[in-house]
Amino acid sequence: MNCDPANLGGTSASINRRRFLLATGGAIVVGTGLGSEARKAAAAARAVRWVSPRGTIEVLDDYPYWVAKKFGWFGDIETTLEPGPLDATATVKLVDRGQSDMGFPSPGVFSLGLEQGIKIVSVWEMGATDVFDFAFPKGKAVSSLKQLEGKTIVIGSAGWRAIVDPMFAQAGIDPASIQYAEAGNSWGQVLAQGKGDAALSWEGLRAQWKGQGLDFDYLLGRSFSKFPANTFVIRRADFEDAAKKELYESYLRGWAMGLEFGYQNPRAATHIVMTQFPGLQLSPEVATESMMELANVFRGDFAKRQGWGWHDLEAWGLFFKTIKDIKQITIDIKVEDVIRNDYVAAANNFDKAKVKAAADAYALPDAYKAVDVEALRKRV
Repeated sequence: MNCDPANLGGTSASINRRRFLLATGGAIVVGTGLGSEARKAAAAARAVRWVSPRGTIEVLDDYPYWVAKKFGWFGDIETTLEPGPLDATATVKLVDRGQSDMGFPSPGVFSLGLEQGIKIVSVWEMGATDVFDFAFPKGKAVSSLKQLEGKTIVIGSAGWRAIVDPMFAQAGIDPASIQYAEAGNSWGQVLAQGKGDAALSWEGLRAQWKGQGLDFDYLLGRSFSKFPANTFVIRRADFEDAAKKELYESYLRGWAMGLEFGYQNPRAATHIVMTQFPGLQLSPEVATESMMELANVFRGDFAKRQGWGWHDLEAWGLFFKTIKDIKQITIDIKVEDVIRNDYVAAANNFDKAKVKAAADAYALPDAYKAVDVEALRKRV
């Protein structure tokens, strides 16, 4: 899922910089006589550019962002959400190069970046449980990962081995016994054509594939994996810059409020995304199911967490040990050095009653009112 370009263009959800400056900083510009470069620097100081680990942002996965954008919960921060190409390590490379401020890598890709000496820190554990699953042709699912030893796994990018190999190692399987078939963006279709025993999938994608006619059986990662899932990472230099602490706390507070909104009203959160991307060919029921699959992972066992975005350091310690054991990395990674909960308390310090009121008051169209959320809860 994680990707790499030299150049990101195209789709973004950013506020036009010129309009942003005119709307929020015009008086300051006139009053101080700041030059063009100074104005750009001032605007950039309140901006966060986030890059997706997928080749697109037209998915349900980022629903907390679109909810926060709709309700203005990022405040005066200029936000950008951008797609990354399918190269697995792009999110960490783009952050390292300064082409993005925040990336969303899987634990495997995050650790590969650390192995390569990229100075990044995880500041927000978006996925409280393992988000990754295995899809199988109908009637051919296994009950244990151990049964996939020696089988062929279809993946989108060779870099996804950093995701899959540790999952097999966790189950006591030598990753070298697995055959991989790289199939690009059409890896689901390749599995449907019978050209593999299983394919990597993830929560949210399950429902979307079903909506596209790709009807598979699944072995869910949350049923066997003790690993964490994708996190938000930033440059270590930014993390250590005290002047940027409030910026990232405020930015992540927007995500936390969007997550809370989605928990309170999954149909509304789904509708907001589908309105943003009308080209998504998903029925209200399939779209809501996809969103709820993701919401389960994002929330996890909330009673054991210290709010949205909180990292489980024990799970990370197990993951780093496992990938060192299988020689996916060669360095020892000290969890406390690269997994930080410093922003979590402030990000979760928001008016939950206000968010619930917004969720309760959201006007759903009839097609979404008809979606049976309780039935979906039992299914996802």
